[in-house]
Amino acid sequence: MSRLLHISASPRAGASESLAIATTFLDAYRDVHGDVVDHFDLWDGSLPEFGPAGAGAKMTVLSGEEPSGEQVAAWQAAREVFERYDSYDRYLFSVPMWNSSVPYILKQFIDVVSQPGWVFAFDPLEGYRGLLRGKKAAVVYTSAVYGEGRPPAFGRDHQAPFLEGWLRWTGITDISTVEFRPDLATADAETGRRTAHSEAGELGKRF
Repeated sequence: MSRLLHISASPRAGASESLAIATTFLDAYRDVHGDVVDHFDLWDGSLPEFGPAGAGAKMTVLSGEEPSGEQVAAWQAAREVFERYDSYDRYLFSVPMWNSSVPYILKQFIDVVSQPGWVFAFDPLEGYRGLLRGKKAAVVYTSAVYGEGRPPAFGRDHQAPFLEGWLRWTGITDISTVEFRPDLATADAETGRRTAHSEAGELGKRF
């Protein structure tokens, strides 16, 4: 049986468009697959910091040595988050756009789990190699102003390229997306909202 983890990067609860669309996906997914579905609210306070001790531990491991001192606890805390993430084979990310990119809490999650021997290997001659295999991801993207084809004054997309680039870097290449990007300054968003929910429901059925 497959196991799906929903990773939510929005702090807006019931007011969140990305969470609402993700819920439509998950309802359809459960109806068809009946698989295990769990949720990871990145704002729940459980994400550890990845500061001086964590960064030091990472560089220690990259040099072929074992973390020591305060690095040990930082490395173990990061490892626990990675093991939770790695125990699933399917992922749903719900990601609002913040300042043309992703919320900082999602970047924190990525920095915590992106460690040598966990999601990547590195060879001085060959470069990086993703270690996550047999997994797939779906991503719900939302933005209130940016949208493809709008002038630069409406923002640029550093959201999808960043997240999908990271997923591929880790070895996850089976990626599906749903976008809801209304221009809330000038347009009625309801048609786009209905379309996004419809697409999310269909994707959830076949995911």
